[in-house]
Amino acid sequence: MATTRYEAGLAKLMQIDGAAGEAVIDSLREIAPDLARYTIEFPFGDIYQRPGLDLQSREIATVAALTALGHCAPQLKVHIHGALNVGVHPDQIVEVIIQMAVYAGFPAALNGMAAARDVFTERGLIGNN
Repeated sequence: MATTRYEAGLAKLMQIDGAAGEAVIDSLREIAPDLARYTIEFPFGDIYQRPGLDLQSREIATVAALTALGHCAPQLKVHIHGALNVGVHPDQIVEVIIQMAVYAGFPAALNGMAAARDVFTERGLIGNN
């Protein structure tokens, strides 16, 4: 059941996350298709469509929030990819994760940095250390 909200959300999801976002949605279709639809419609069809923040700022905020939560590594990796996809520099991602050590604690920041390292390695931005 495609709606304008759904279609706009799906287009935005693909713009930001590409195949990684599509994989998240596909993983939900069989077990929780409503959650897949909600994930497209609300965050990407409503919130990401709002004026006031560009996609880089939205992805930086998302990386910060997911880092601060400390238990969202799969979603954090998707959004680190998304941040890179919309032009956020890897150094900015590292800095926002370091900033979260102040507000969310060192364990959350260390977990966030591990996610960033994995994404950067996958994308060939750093070696396989």
